[in-house]
Amino acid sequence: MIKRYRIENNQLVPTEVENPVVWVVTSPTEDEKSWLVQNFNLDEHNFASAFDPEEPARMELEPDHVELIFKRPKNYSSKDHFLFKVSSMGLFLFKDKLIVAVSEELNLFSGKYFKHVTGIREIFLKLIYNAIFHFMEHLKIINMIADEIEAKINASMENRYLLNLFTLEKSLVYYLNAVNSNNYAIDRLKHNAEKISFSPRSREFLDDIIIENNQCARQAEIYSSILAGLMDARASIVSNNLNVLMKNLTAVVIAVAVPSFFAGVGGMSELCAVTGITNPRLAFPGFLSVMLLLGLATYWLIKRLEKH
Repeated sequence: MIKRYRIENNQLVPTEVENPVVWVVTSPTEDEKSWLVQNFNLDEHNFASAFDPEEPARMELEPDHVELIFKRPKNYSSKDHFLFKVSSMGLFLFKDKLIVAVSEELNLFSGKYFKHVTGIREIFLKLIYNAIFHFMEHLKIINMIADEIEAKINASMENRYLLNLFTLEKSLVYYLNAVNSNNYAIDRLKHNAEKISFSPRSREFLDDIIIENNQCARQAEIYSSILAGLMDARASIVSNNLNVLMKNLTAVVIAVAVPSFFAGVGGMSELCAVTGITNPRLAFPGFLSVMLLLGLATYWLIKRLEKH
């Protein structure tokens, strides 16, 4: 699918003109890919890389345009089961137009960053900044989810929550790799800012982008280190919870076994003789009451000895 945009009153609005300033290509067909590659002289490999989530970020200078493959977080779905994935985005900057290639339907030009735009180079840099901002937002969400799972682990005796944490840790590794890969592409942009004809204001904005990306990388690294470092401790908590449950069950079994021993010594048919009560209707409840008290006393004694 191909969408066209023009700049009107310093905002991007959809248009149907033949030569818009911004083209947004979303999961194109083979015919659309061939048409775009041929008409705009795009590198076929780089254009295909924009739709491949495994491709690393990179920037290449062509004779008449700049080709940037950038990493951005993929929209999260409940079907992903706590796995936050990374997707690729292609930015092809020409002198008078910008082609944006993405693999999923995205609202690329929403938010405060696109309320005022003056040119395609500003849009180009704001798309990069917006991708970094989304990484930061997803990192906050991952941290909140990790806190919730940790609270559940404190009372858990199964591996389900541990597996969720392993998935979050895997997501953080993906994010850290993507952000570091973006860093190399942004550095290349900065070194070639003069060739790309960035204005002084755009170069200052590019410096801000570098700072934000470095902070994002540092935050992802910290979250990943904390999550990985405490994983063994959380596994020990689950194991300890299970051990406590087993000890309680063992105490219950012993408390039940002691009265059973006394009940089996003379046989259940000798209740009247054991209790000295000739009326069976009184002997059975009396005997059961004594056995229950004996079981509770045994359980209390076991827990008392356990504390000491």
